[in-house]
Amino acid sequence: MAERLTAADASNIAMDTPQFVNAFLMAGVLAPGGFVAPDGRADVAALRAVLADRIPTAPRLAQRVRRLGRALVWEPVRLDLADHVRRVGAVDGLCGFERLCARLIVTPLPLDRPLWELLIVPGVAVGRTGVVFRVHHAMADGAAAVLLAQALMDPVAAPVTDVARRVDGAALSGAERSRAEQPKGARPGGWLRTLTSGFERSVAIFRPAVPRIALLGDVGPHRGVALVDVGLDALAAGARTAGATVNDALLVAVAAGARSALLARGERPPPNLPTSVPVELGDRGRSGNAVGVMLVPVPTDPIDIAPRLRRVAALTRAGKDDARSRGTYELTRTRVGTWLLMRLVRHQRLIALFVTNVHGPRRPLALAGAPLERVWPVAALAGNVRLGVAAISYDGSLRCTVHCDADVLRAEVIARTLGEELAGVAALA
Repeated sequence: MAERLTAADASNIAMDTPQFVNAFLMAGVLAPGGFVAPDGRADVAALRAVLADRIPTAPRLAQRVRRLGRALVWEPVRLDLADHVRRVGAVDGLCGFERLCARLIVTPLPLDRPLWELLIVPGVAVGRTGVVFRVHHAMADGAAAVLLAQALMDPVAAPVTDVARRVDGAALSGAERSRAEQPKGARPGGWLRTLTSGFERSVAIFRPAVPRIALLGDVGPHRGVALVDVGLDALAAGARTAGATVNDALLVAVAAGARSALLARGERPPPNLPTSVPVELGDRGRSGNAVGVMLVPVPTDPIDIAPRLRRVAALTRAGKDDARSRGTYELTRTRVGTWLLMRLVRHQRLIALFVTNVHGPRRPLALAGAPLERVWPVAALAGNVRLGVAAISYDGSLRCTVHCDADVLRAEVIARTLGEELAGVAALA
């Protein structure tokens, strides 16, 4: 039975353009076990057989988007796993894996079938195989994409019924569905606040908070991707000494990486970089997308890391509550608003970069018996923003991915400083 897309999910279809593929990507490394032989070779047919039994736990994976009159609906289809689960050409180690991710993040997902794919990638490391799970943002934001991935893996970090409920809304009652359909931030009695908030945030797009620097401009088709890992316990302990969180430490480190990229181009960095940070909303309903937006002016001054951490921690403590109270961005609650937003953000100077930190699974996972040793998220760029960093906590590490316009910025320069800064935070403990 066809199911209408929520406003937030439908807006993500409108955001998809040839220049900006609106997809979220998770790249991982699998150890031998199950369908992966001791030498790293993968039996894709065996993997498909296992996944065929897993798909029913997340029904959205067997639905495509179809236009029904003026509406967009999820339509159940007969899934051909040969289209969605494939082996690709071998890469040359992790550097080759990064280059593959850079190409995939600008490769469209076919709209005539369910908007996801799982790719097996030989050559990532000796005795290992790579895996890339790609999901369109209409299906899931970062948090929901992790739930979808967990539904395909074993052990599942949450009960299967809970995964289905949180991702697909299959268990929602009629009353719950009615509440979930209301725009976030527009609960009964809150229409005036929603109108005021929408006006404020729409006007703010025109505010020239960011000077004319290389972080903003037309985004080209060539992307750079670089992977960075840091121990999670040490990072959290170091951040706590400054009254900060792991997310605060990530923001400080990313701003330092952006500063290095500007200096490498001979540009003078501004004293702070306004950074867009998604904040997960508690009321997801049946939507694959439920995030507010927090804007944090992260300092770039080359002072000791502890004062920068304290300053950012103070900003985010207040910003999270405000982002949750306002809910999803008002212009993305209709397709007309999304169309307008897509044109405005091509010229905005309010936001300098994107940073997102996704909560990973609480336990290590395995795909069809192959242990998932490492995993990194890759988030899309949008508008005129040339740099984004995504992170996920998994198996004792914070695993980060730099994604940038390779014609303007050097991902390896940003990643090197990012790693050094995160190590500096860990050393505070």
